[in-house]
Amino acid sequence: AGLRTRCVAEEERRVRANAREYNEKFQYASNCIKTSKYNIVTFLPVNLFEQFQEVANTYFLFLLILQLIPQISSLSWFTTIVPLVLVLTITAVKDATDDYFRHKSDNQVNNRQSQVLISGVLRQEQWMNVRVGDIIKLENNQFVAADLLLLSSSEPHGLCYIETAELDGETNMKVRQAIPVTSELGDTSKLALFDGEVICEPPNNKLDKFGGTLYWKENKYPLSNQNMLLRGCVLRNTEWCFGLVIFAGGPGRPRTHRPADEHTGALGIFGFLVCMGVILAIGNAIWEHEVGVCFQIYLPWDEGVHSAFFSGFLSFWSYIIILNTVVPISLYVSVEVIRLGHSYFINWDKKMYCAKRRTPAEARTTTLNEELGQVEYIFSDKTGTLTQNIMVFSKCSVNGHSYGDVQDMLGHKAELGEVRPVDFSFNPLADPRFQFWDSSLLEAVKLGDPHVHEFFRLLSLCHTVMSEEKSEGELFYKAQSPDEGALVTAARNFGFVFRSRTPKTITVHELGRAITYQLLAILDFNNIRKRMSVIVRSPEGKIRLYCKGADTILLERLHPANQDLTNVTTDHLNEYAGEGLRTLVLAYKDLEESYYEDWSERLHRASGAPEAREDRLARLYDEVEHDMMLLGATAIEDKLQQGVPETIAILTLANIKIWVLTGDKQETAVNIGYSCKMLTDDMTEVFVVTGHTVLEVREELRKAREKMMDASRSMGNGFSYQEKLSSTKLTSVLEAIAGEYALVINGHSLAHALEADMEVEFLETACACKAVICCRVTPLQKAQVVELVKKYKKAVTLAIGDGANDVSMIKTAHIGVGISGQEGIQAVLASDYSFSQFKFLQRLLLVHGRWSYLRMCKFLCYFFYKNFAFTMVHFWFGFFCGFSAQIGLDTGFWTAINHFFIWGSLAAYFAILFAMHSDGLFQMFPNQFRFVGNAQNTLAQPTVWLTIALTTVVCVMPVVAFRFLKLDLKPELSDTQKTQHRCMRRVGRVGSRRSGYAFSHQEGFGELIMSGKNMRLSSLALSGFAARPSASWIETLRKKKGGEGSTACSPSGAPDKTLKV
Repeated sequence: AGLRTRCVAEEERRVRANAREYNEKFQYASNCIKTSKYNIVTFLPVNLFEQFQEVANTYFLFLLILQLIPQISSLSWFTTIVPLVLVLTITAVKDATDDYFRHKSDNQVNNRQSQVLISGVLRQEQWMNVRVGDIIKLENNQFVAADLLLLSSSEPHGLCYIETAELDGETNMKVRQAIPVTSELGDTSKLALFDGEVICEPPNNKLDKFGGTLYWKENKYPLSNQNMLLRGCVLRNTEWCFGLVIFAGGPGRPRTHRPADEHTGALGIFGFLVCMGVILAIGNAIWEHEVGVCFQIYLPWDEGVHSAFFSGFLSFWSYIIILNTVVPISLYVSVEVIRLGHSYFINWDKKMYCAKRRTPAEARTTTLNEELGQVEYIFSDKTGTLTQNIMVFSKCSVNGHSYGDVQDMLGHKAELGEVRPVDFSFNPLADPRFQFWDSSLLEAVKLGDPHVHEFFRLLSLCHTVMSEEKSEGELFYKAQSPDEGALVTAARNFGFVFRSRTPKTITVHELGRAITYQLLAILDFNNIRKRMSVIVRSPEGKIRLYCKGADTILLERLHPANQDLTNVTTDHLNEYAGEGLRTLVLAYKDLEESYYEDWSERLHRASGAPEAREDRLARLYDEVEHDMMLLGATAIEDKLQQGVPETIAILTLANIKIWVLTGDKQETAVNIGYSCKMLTDDMTEVFVVTGHTVLEVREELRKAREKMMDASRSMGNGFSYQEKLSSTKLTSVLEAIAGEYALVINGHSLAHALEADMEVEFLETACACKAVICCRVTPLQKAQVVELVKKYKKAVTLAIGDGANDVSMIKTAHIGVGISGQEGIQAVLASDYSFSQFKFLQRLLLVHGRWSYLRMCKFLCYFFYKNFAFTMVHFWFGFFCGFSAQIGLDTGFWTAINHFFIWGSLAAYFAILFAMHSDGLFQMFPNQFRFVGNAQNTLAQPTVWLTIALTTVVCVMPVVAFRFLKLDLKPELSDTQKTQHRCMRRVGRVGSRRSGYAFSHQEGFGELIMSGKNMRLSSLALSGFAARPSASWIETLRKKKGGEGSTACSPSGAPDKTLKV
């Protein structure tokens, strides 16, 4: 996506219009993108080189070379080359297919046509031939070919409208504007003479910021992101525009997934193979020295073999070939095929399909399916993830009076169904979908209350909404956020209709009268300011600043004369937040003409500053946004999504801890927490951390830990918390406490808690709580919290969100889930799995995650059992064939049997699996098919290794003992002759002057290293939950679980077993 390619060596970029020779000396990147890795010539060598970087492929190539040596090979070379070629071919076909589609996509983009101004004439050029410094013409609905500086357009004042869906997923239109000095260059003859030079920042990946300066005709003009059109945008509602190419090309690399834990135990298996080879090689050397030497006439050594030691050395390599089946080359392909099948199961799940939005669930990666069944921590955004992100103007406070409560005829509070909504029929421009229930606010508007009028005037002016009028009186608003759309729509229905805007004016119909305000400045919103302002001049010439923003920011910037009104409004804000509503504070300030002229001049100089431009602008914004007069506050409702409380309750029962990370204020987040059953009245205590300093935060965390420790005296005396902090594994004793706790922490407190000297204390306290809510957090803090848990807790983490502010959190977690909601698709593009509603997370984890993990574990168990069983046959046979590296089964025979049982057993297994694990069978017989959680990784269970050891001893020891005792207990004639021969040799050797032959060897020791993930068994059987969708069973099971947990806690404070799904 368009995008400014990062160039490390470039400190600044210089671009001169219509001067290709000048620009080419800087060797800027071309506009041709390349996401493919291969071509016809390089595919075979490059792909093979990449594949042989895999240890397994290199190992089997080494085996193939060994099999070509006649002295050590007992097997035909095709037994290795066939599976190796099959694996390489399948992988190569997959890579070739992926690269073909990348080539196709590249060609489609590179061959798009664009009109380039060359020598004063517009010529059709392919995108790949566009160069930095070219002037190109775009027409309506065309994609932007490169990152452009907007020069002029068909719209007045050099305006143009763009859609940035390919960049950030937002489908609403955004406005861009050419600087006034170039907006008049609409003719090709004038543009051909344009020779301005742009000096700007080097290429980077910041899509929302740009800083540069245009030098033309001995003047300089500041440039910002509002003057830029980025590659990948689409021109909308604009007949044409011209732009200067500043950045060309793009990184265009295909999306890569986070690596999963694969091939666990491969080194251990290889070590096991080497160990078996060494044992059998030693056996061969001993046998040849003690027995084989007596049969040289019948069994002569091969040519070149002159000693038993060298025979054992060759035997080692022969057994490495014969026993190679213990190293599973086909496992990699088999696992990928199974994972691909599991991904299709997710994509095809009708119960995760949203009919309203026509959005199915999508597995965007195939490597993490089984990890879904091992998630222990879920980090969730609130707005748009737990809630619908469909904003509705619900209540407001104007001049100390609260509006929005539903009242009956007598003025008492009533339910929504008992009264009719307000009638807006007096307003022909009202939105028929808007509903409000308090008629007293409309009466105040009609009676001419100046505070109410100013309140809605602010809402109609202070925003960045674009208005589109498709027919007379039929308005459509394009808002960058649902909040702004809701506020402007509310003002519209109450008679203050935002009608249209230009770069310098805003037209509003106030109670039927059209009024045009001169727009002097927009002080835009960002995550640091948390407010936005506009400065307008009314038709009477009065200059006024209107501001709206977060209460924590705006209340500090009010004039002292507002103290009484501030107290009343604060009470209303707390009331609104307690109901789970999103709040904003509104204020205004009158500006003197002289002050504004001086401030505007300083703003212009700061905008053109080459360095520290952002800081200078921020200081000027802060200066003018002080001593404002309070108007009131708004409250917007964002309802919970359907099924959220039930989903959170079920995930909590599975011992999955849920942390909510939100930018909303504390009261709103806490209320949502109660609504979605994260917080309950049955909890022992909810700790709230609001300290503003390091010492205050540390003290609040300490008090929370002390209260939890006091409630769990069974920990024993002498426990030192500082000693616990030094533990590397951090298996916190606090997690075994009795009772249920929750932690609520603010963003400024979280900033201190995440410092290096306090992060462990914060993590210990938070992990001891059942629920954690972090309020007023930034996107960076969200990622830091996830990284903190990943750093100290050996647990699988999952992050779920729907907006661009959740991308860093989604990328940081082991598994990222994106909600395709109202805030675009940036979160979806960065995620591993996506769907449209939070409730589908329950099915993703507890159904698909559990099934994927169960199936993968059973498949791995069977696969290793089959390989080990086949390999141990040849190991055992070595004791009967003089360790001569002969195969016990005919190659053609066991290959056919192998394929028959592999494919036959897989077909039978999956046929039975689909029947036994089908949803219908589970609902028909819930008690017979219990929800028992995930099977453990079999190779990590001590009982499995004990069984293997016992089986080996029971099978091998009798044979070994029999072979040694047979000579003495029941010797055959050949054994008697060999014994006599040895005695004669020993007697004759006593007086010999010949030097004796010395045979010596050193025993080799191989260590068996098989590592796997340790999974804790379920302590809770959720039997029959799918058959009863009501919430009553959840409460019953929670209480039952709580009772069992309190009584079953051992005196040593051992934590309850975690339910793993």
